[in-house]
Amino acid sequence: MALFGGQLANVVEWEEFRDDLLFWKWDNREIKRSSKLILRQGQDAVFIYNGKVEGVFTDEGSYDIESDIIPFLSSLKGFKFGFNSGMRAEVLFINTKELTVKWGTKNAINIPAPGLPGGMPIRAFGTFNCKISDYDALIEKIAGVKKMFSVDDVKTRVVSFLDQLLMKWIIREGRDMFNLSANAYDISKGICIDMDMEMRKIGIAITGFVISSFSYPDSVQAMINKAASQSMVGDVGRYQQMNMAEAMGQPGRGAGAVASDMAGLQMGMMMGQQMARQMENSMDSRGGAGGAGPASGNAGAASGTAGGRDVYGASGTGPASGGSGVNFCPDCGTKVDGARFCPNCGRKLI
Repeated sequence: MALFGGQLANVVEWEEFRDDLLFWKWDNREIKRSSKLILRQGQDAVFIYNGKVEGVFTDEGSYDIESDIIPFLSSLKGFKFGFNSGMRAEVLFINTKELTVKWGTKNAINIPAPGLPGGMPIRAFGTFNCKISDYDALIEKIAGVKKMFSVDDVKTRVVSFLDQLLMKWIIREGRDMFNLSANAYDISKGICIDMDMEMRKIGIAITGFVISSFSYPDSVQAMINKAASQSMVGDVGRYQQMNMAEAMGQPGRGAGAVASDMAGLQMGMMMGQQMARQMENSMDSRGGAGGAGPASGNAGAASGTAGGRDVYGASGTGPASGGSGVNFCPDCGTKVDGARFCPNCGRKLI
């Protein structure tokens, strides 16, 4: 550890505390006899002498260096301040708060998928939580050579091996490659365990890991949206109900406009039903007329006349051969003149 000369310090403190820093090292001046240590809420102070941790102070407040700090340091309990010199030591201020960091994959990760030789390119976004857990490991791996360690530094380390963990846990938990969000909780939980194990090697704990969303390529996302739309339109009744509900929820559309939409929808359905009935009746009419029309009925009536007898035969009491004996259709009222079928609606009369 380097020796620190220059002006003697009156106060040892984290002068410009920042929430985005995990630690900050005070190492630029010697500590004199009357100096004080100021420790604020959310901070711990670790005294380091010759690269070794001498003592850790966790309670916030103001401490006198000579009377409150020196007697508790491991190898400096008998330290005596000189007349013109102070104590050369480092003080590592630790941010004890749990920090939340946003993360996102820089590039798409090709996840193996059936039928896709190159895999499915997927990106993911979310957050993770971290805090310092092991001061000795932190000093040995990082603080020994760095003056400060920020959230961005942690994020860089996390993202460096995040792709591998995402691939591992997506393959293990993600049964449906097009619906990874359904398995996001299990995937996040597995990544958190592996990530925490890796980061604790440098004294940092990963206390939480969340996947907020997965992102597919634009072409794949368009296919997913289209499939969802087709599935919805497949149930026409449900589609109409959803459209009506959406119209009712639109701002500026009063009850009159909604009622008008409903009336128009009902009218359209009634017109369709009426057209279907007309087509059915038309088909029945053509089928009946083909078998016997008015001409054939008249011919039958004529054939029944012999020797000056009327159309009802010799006795005048029965219908002529081939005729119906009915003058008007009982269904539609059309004049039939004894025909066997109504020329208008096609009803069979005998």
